[in-house]
Amino acid sequence: MDYAAAILKRLPQGWRSTGIGELVNVAQSYLGEDDIAGITAAYEFSANAHGDQRRLTGEPYVSHPVAVAHILAELRLDADTLKAALLHDVLEDTPTTIPDLVEAFGADVSQLVEGVSKLEHIHFDSYEQAQAESFRKMLLAMVEDLRVILVKLADRTHNMRTLSVFDPKKQQRIARETLEIYAPIANRLGINSLKVELEDLGFKYLHPYRYRALANALSRAAGDQRQFLRKIETRLTKTLKEAGIAHRVVGRNKRLYSVYRKMRTKQRSLTEIADLFGFRLIVENVDACYRTLGLAHRLFKPMPGRFKDYIAIPRVNGYQSLHTTLVGPNGVPLEIQIRTEEMDRLAERGIAAHWQYKAVEKQTHSAEARAREWLAGLMEMEHVESSEEFLETVKVDLFPDKIYVFTPKGKILRLPRGATAVDFAYAVHTGVGNRCVAAKVDRQLVPLRTVLTSGQTAEIITARGAKPNPNWVNFVVTAKARNAIRGYLRNLQEGEAEELGKRLLGQALKAQSSSLRRIKKAALKELLDEFELESVDELYRRIGLGERLAAVVAGQLLGKMAAKTDDSKGAAVAPLVIAGTEGMVVNYARCCHPIPGDDIIGYMSSGRGLVVHRAACGNVGNFRKQPAKWINVRWKRNVKLSFQAGIVVRSLNRMGLLAEMATVIATAQCDIDHVAVETDSDSSTMEFLLRVRDRNHLARVILGIRAMPDVVRITRPIPTKRS
Repeated sequence: MDYAAAILKRLPQGWRSTGIGELVNVAQSYLGEDDIAGITAAYEFSANAHGDQRRLTGEPYVSHPVAVAHILAELRLDADTLKAALLHDVLEDTPTTIPDLVEAFGADVSQLVEGVSKLEHIHFDSYEQAQAESFRKMLLAMVEDLRVILVKLADRTHNMRTLSVFDPKKQQRIARETLEIYAPIANRLGINSLKVELEDLGFKYLHPYRYRALANALSRAAGDQRQFLRKIETRLTKTLKEAGIAHRVVGRNKRLYSVYRKMRTKQRSLTEIADLFGFRLIVENVDACYRTLGLAHRLFKPMPGRFKDYIAIPRVNGYQSLHTTLVGPNGVPLEIQIRTEEMDRLAERGIAAHWQYKAVEKQTHSAEARAREWLAGLMEMEHVESSEEFLETVKVDLFPDKIYVFTPKGKILRLPRGATAVDFAYAVHTGVGNRCVAAKVDRQLVPLRTVLTSGQTAEIITARGAKPNPNWVNFVVTAKARNAIRGYLRNLQEGEAEELGKRLLGQALKAQSSSLRRIKKAALKELLDEFELESVDELYRRIGLGERLAAVVAGQLLGKMAAKTDDSKGAAVAPLVIAGTEGMVVNYARCCHPIPGDDIIGYMSSGRGLVVHRAACGNVGNFRKQPAKWINVRWKRNVKLSFQAGIVVRSLNRMGLLAEMATVIATAQCDIDHVAVETDSDSSTMEFLLRVRDRNHLARVILGIRAMPDVVRITRPIPTKRS
């Protein structure tokens, strides 16, 4: 039965040009009659919901969801996914609600539609924040159902096909987002057909002049090589037939964006790119793949170092194939890819093949398992508070330039290029990463920040009680490692904030002739309910992080009104003692670099905790409008830690003077964290950031430098007070 003809016959005239006939033609090639009926019902629902809405191209709006469903039908997705594609914009652009979808199409389809829908009805401070939050929602919805991202990728693909209607600035913004996010996701999930189209369209609109120039150059090169390539194909076909290997040969040109990216990363001209042209040899089984490889190497010499076995060690997205580059006639390089029919289907469709073949085949099951393993890592990032941080973290993990590192037991772990021993430790297990203290690579002890390369064997040495080092976050490259370290630091900060908040509240209560012990549980519970907090520890954390003012909280706990709380500001409050060991919730202002011995004052900054300034710092005046946030602080006696302090030295130009200053500083047992030098015709200004114990230590350093010949002036900089 011709479903398409029957459907078109009963549809209103205005709906017949939306592409529904073509969609049904593709869908009926692999779906049953009931499925086609459901898809048709979804189309009619979507068309009625969108009504007279039009796209910027002038087409009926419903033509867009039909095109999205058509892309998915070409990937042979199941009926529910095609229904969701047809309905994916009704929640955003029409009065349709989720209960409406549940009633008409069931919970599965409505959940898919909801997962794809953007957050149109929530206010965001910027477009970037809205996009990041929408992306975060979509990725977390993928954890429940991978088909969400397939609909979104198809949606983005059709939008890119029709991007020409927008102004160039918007074209570039959407194209950049496509290249940074959506094309890498398609690649990560192994859907090559969508990946290459998204990349080429993104390249076309982001760099239109480069795109045209490269397209013209590749077209000319392909024309020049056409006859030559036909001869190569004939020789390959003849050799394989003589060996009795059933096969088919597919000629291929390297995609535009792939060529452009290689030219940029390797700083090469087009003529230096080795694999512009090649062939894909598709055979019956794995054994035939390796036999074909041997025959190809007998026919043409292989280029050293250009063979890759992705069958034995698949790529992170499940892709499998043999790659080799041959030296053809006249020295022309040719890339040959050898794979089975199943591998070829998986390479084009990735996890999309799972829903067609129900994961009965090892390859499709493997692709889905790898995708779910990646998504499991995303679940660990749910605690990331900033959507923009979430998006940037995912970006790092999307690009599949991988290395393959062995564990001591021979297991292979796939890591991004540039991964360190710490990344490897977290890839083994989060607990191993948190407790790692050393690493061995190929049985040799190496620093934990050592960058690993393919083929190495890594071993992690752990210790009970060991903790992550905050500095690790500066060099790890995997999302799993970064978020595990940040999660630990976040918990550590909360613990320190809790302790600081308790001390601050105790001080504020003492100023009002009370204490924490005297606070009744009923009053405390009432205040927690008012603040919508679950525990007193959370209240302490809020105070310690500057989100609540200790004096105000103390007044509320004592049953005073805000006006009465103001009266307490003049009470004699004992200064908070700073020892330098308070961790991340006590910060030292970088504008004035306070050190022990300086007169200091503390400012409660929301989210950062207590920020300590020198009392003479000019920036203190910027916050005078919020006197309640200032805390009296003083240094603890005999602080044994080191602190940063800045000095500025003005001197006459002389060869070797900077080296002599460094020697004087080192003699005073002082480290240099940073130095910057500015010179003019006859003098220099040198800014040093030093590590000192206190004001006396800094004074000895200043005296030593001031005694040097050619030193004109030495000062300790401090921001000037503003009027």
